[in-house]
Parts: sequence; structure tokens; C-alpha cells
Amino acid sequence: MSNAKITSAEVAKLAGVSQSAVSRVFTPGASASKTTTERVKKAAYDLGYRPNVLARAMVSGKSRIIGIIVAYLENQFYPEALEKLSNVLQSKGYHALIFMAGKDMQSIDGVIEEILDYQVDGIITASVSMSSNLTKRCKNVGVPMVLFNRSQDASYMSAVTSNNLAGGKKVANFLISLGHKKIGYIAGWEGASTQRDREEGFMSELKSLGFQIHCREVGNFVLEEAREATRKMFFKDPPDAVFVANDHMAFAVMDTLRYELGFSIPEDVSIVGYDDVPAASWPSFNLTTVKQPVDLMVQKTVDILLEKINHKATKPKRIAVDGPLKIRGSTIIPKGLNNEGI
Repeated sequence: MSNAKITSAEVAKLAGVSQSAVSRVFTPGASASKTTTERVKKAAYDLGYRPNVLARAMVSGKSRIIGIIVAYLENQFYPEALEKLSNVLQSKGYHALIFMAGKDMQSIDGVIEEILDYQVDGIITASVSMSSNLTKRCKNVGVPMVLFNRSQDASYMSAVTSNNLAGGKKVANFLISLGHKKIGYIAGWEGASTQRDREEGFMSELKSLGFQIHCREVGNFVLEEAREATRKMFFKDPPDAVFVANDHMAFAVMDTLRYELGFSIPEDVSIVGYDDVPAASWPSFNLTTVKQPVDLMVQKTVDILLEKINHKATKPKRIAVDGPLKIRGSTIIPKGLNNEGI
């Protein structure tokens, strides 16, 4: 059997159509009749032909590939978000290429250079904080970028987040309404805009209500560090309620309190998280948490990026999507309320 690659000309000959018709069938967004499409795809299948996407990208200048950079996947929020981003991009005729990067700027720097080598049409960063040099690098080479679930000060960067300030305020209001007096906070990685905004909203609302934070520790969005933060917080003069900067850490906090330190939830202490990942509603956690509206966040992110790809002069957008507080059994549920959210 010959190892020679089948060409589009051979497919066209077998299908009885022009070579340009074969090109249209395999070009996303191009038009071809149903009959032509069926004949071309059958011929391609019979011959074992696959179009050379990279070669087509070199000719057209469009790869139809979107690079997605993610720092870590331990938090359930990100696998779910990546799946939804990939599905929405695919529905628009694009494919996602996932790149893993650490939290430090040095590793992200290398990933950016690698991702640009793939001639991607655009970039989405998820759970990644970018330096101004890297964002300028992408801007200078003409590759549009949207930050997902992160923000930064650069005015030329588009970003989509949940409304973290408002979410933090909702938690403060809710815990005070339950009668809590000694309220603690376990922070995430302090280099993340999401962490800073959640804490700012939380602290400012406590202050406006005449309260001060009782205790604060840092968990860095890492399970073991969240466990250690819990041990420190509850060693002496423990709080009666804790707001944890995301659900991922909140699960570690709850397990440490119950199975290591002997606290009952919510009888001894109320716990509130942030994200509303799938496990938050499991009976073993039943976590009260601020929901990140991931479907809407994903749709907004893709819409902004494709608009920037198709219209280079599009102005940057900053969108903060409001999400409800989902009330469950990790806090006392006030009479008249349910877990549909406030």
C-alpha cells in the first residue's frame, strides 16, 4: 500500500466536483450544497483523506484554534469551565488547545511563547494572572486575549468575572443576619484578583454594618494550606462563622473541622464558600456558597474574543456577572428562605 498522502484533487475527481468545492466542504463557515457535501465526504472517507488544517491556516491566516491557558485543575470550577468553553468554541467553528501553566510568571512567560508558535487566533486565560509585559506581547503580535475569572489593571485587556465584590458583600450581610459575631475569613492566593475582590467586598460590608473581622488566615486555594489555616484559626478563640474564598478550600475546612477538630457544622460554626462547584450540593458538604454563573461567564468570554478576532478595533470590555448566594446546610437556614439563592 502506498504511503503517499491523498490530495484534495483526488477527492474532487472521485466525487465528481471541483477542487474548490472540496475546499469549501472542509472550511468552517464556507457554503456547499448538501449533495456536494455528502459526495465529497464519502469520497474523502473512501480514500482516507483528511484536510491539512495547518496548511490551510498558513494560506488563510486563520487557524480556527483558540489557546486556553489554565494554571491548575484541582478546583472543580475549572474542569467544568474548560468543558463549557471548549463546547461553545466548537459550536462557533473553533477548536480549543489547552496549555497548562503554573502560578508563577516565569512559567506563564514560556507558555505564552509556545502558544503563539501555534498561530492561534485568540487566547483565553483561566485562573491565570498575567504580567503587563506578557499582555503587551500578545497585543503587539495582534493576538486578542480575554481573561476568564481574573482581571487586571491594564485598560486594554478584556476580562469576564463573576461580581466578586458583590458576592463578598452578600456573604457578610448573610452571616450578620444569622446573628454571628465572631466571623473569620480564609483567603485564597493573594495574587489573584478574584481573591482580593471577594475579600474587599466582604470586609467593607462588615465594616459598614459595624463589625470587624475576628480572624484571618491564608489558604492560597490549596487543600493542605486550607487545612493548616483551619487548625490555626480554631486553635484558640475560634470564630462562629467562616467565609472561605472558594469551595475547593471550603471542603478542606469542613473536613478538618468535623473529623480532626470535632466541630459540628452548622451548630458550632457556619461555613460559606464561593463558586458553587458540583460537589457543593452533595449531602456530605451541602455547602452554602456564592454561585459563579459559569454558563453566562463562558458565553460572554467567547462573544468578546470572537468579536475581537473579527473586528480588531473592538474596544476592551470588563464584565462582572452577578451570582446568587445558594443557601444550604453548612449554615443555619433562616425561616422563609430556601436554597434557591439570594
